[in-house]
Amino acid sequence: MNKVTAQASSDVALVKYWGKKDEVLRLPENGSVSLILEGLDTITTIEFYTDGTPSEVRINGEVDEDEAKRVFKHIDRIKKLAEEKHVLSSTDAQKLTVRVASKNTFPKRTGLSSSGSGFAALTFAAVHALGLSLTERELSILARQGSGTACRCMCSGIVEWKDGDTSETSYSESLYPPEYWDIRDVVAVVDTGKKRVSSTEGHQSAQSSQFFKARQEHIQQKISDLKTALAAKDFRALGELVEAEALEFHSILLTSQPALIAWYPGTVEVMLAVQDLRARGVLAYFTINTGFNIHVLTLPEHEAEVRATLENLSLVQKTLTAQIGSGPRLTEEQLF
Repeated sequence: MNKVTAQASSDVALVKYWGKKDEVLRLPENGSVSLILEGLDTITTIEFYTDGTPSEVRINGEVDEDEAKRVFKHIDRIKKLAEEKHVLSSTDAQKLTVRVASKNTFPKRTGLSSSGSGFAALTFAAVHALGLSLTERELSILARQGSGTACRCMCSGIVEWKDGDTSETSYSESLYPPEYWDIRDVVAVVDTGKKRVSSTEGHQSAQSSQFFKARQEHIQQKISDLKTALAAKDFRALGELVEAEALEFHSILLTSQPALIAWYPGTVEVMLAVQDLRARGVLAYFTINTGFNIHVLTLPEHEAEVRATLENLSLVQKTLTAQIGSGPRLTEEQLF
């Protein structure tokens, strides 16, 4: 079969999801909206074999048994779909082995949604390697079962993940294409180590927070307000909502049992620096996923100043830059 390489971008949620209605199907407790980030990418090469070649998964050149199990489980899911669509016979599916190699252009397991871009790239590459023809919605539903965030990373531009109650109604779609609005993201990397608590563990304890119910009661209004700001291209309104949302989101983590304290000293240093930037008239707003590294959203005319300010902070190791990008695509690069 063909060797296929796919590239997919990570994303940053403007309104975040937290908690799951269904752990197996990865159905979120609430919908979410995100920006696809060109510049924070995963590249994945996959090849299937029928000659008994041993299956293998390497991520950034390393073998991790736990990650490999998750990858193989997702590939089995895709092979089963290929059987259902009569692309593969059950006999052929059982014979197939697979090699996967993947690399990131940004630190993984640090709260920058590497699982989203990783499973989006894996899904896209495997689907094409097996000769499946799927719609964007079908790809989103499929990717969601590997990683919730990958549901969004299968789409382009500004993306909404719909709050469905079934597997077929929980999918993402593009609200606006990449060229709709030139928003820049300067990522302040304060640490490249693995975060202490995985998102999967965090989702399981979300409802133990006394504030979780209150958050759910107004999350739909928040998404509606965000869409209004997006439609008007009102960056100030967008930024104020997104920054407040990030802090509210982390209040759930902080008050869960056990408490999930994701921030590092550098995290707080960046947040205060962003507030200082605004006091000087620079439009910049922060948001944080489930880790310690921070996304700072700004406009093109402020990007250089934002980046320089963050790079001069004592606890920032480096910055990464991204802009709104497209969904997964095939590339000529091969990782093995």
